Amino acid sequence: MGRSLTMHRIKRVEKSVSILMAVILVLICAPVPSVLAAMVGTETVMANQDIQYARGQVRSFLDRKDVQSQLTARGIDPAEAKLRVDSLSDVEVLQLADKIDQLPAGGDFWGTMLFLALIGLVVLVVLEALGYTDFI
Repeated sequence: MGRSLTMHRIKRVEKSVSILMAVILVLICAPVPSVLAAMVGTETVMANQDIQYARGQVRSFLDRKDVQSQLTARGIDPAEAKLRVDSLSDVEVLQLADKIDQLPAGGDFWGTMLFLALIGLVVLVVLEALGYTDFI
């Protein structure tokens, strides 16, 4: 009696294992669609890098405190401006980043030259007053 009970358990386990193995075999042998691989051109990679660089440049521009204060002064929420920049197309981001690059960073050339000339004039007047030069 004990022997037939053990045989019955073995047959049940054997049946479960055989069903599991059959399912695994079907899954392994099932046809898998082939993957198409192609070469990625250098232009594609560089264009993606340019776009990511431009997006980062525009985001860092919007993170500046002076830009955020100007946006707030004009009634624009800086967080909303960032969301709008994130929704721009790649071409629009590249154009915007290009315009940011073309903006003057420290003012115009002639204003800088006038400022330097005034500093030079003040230095000469101070040196004349201290007696180090003899212009007059």
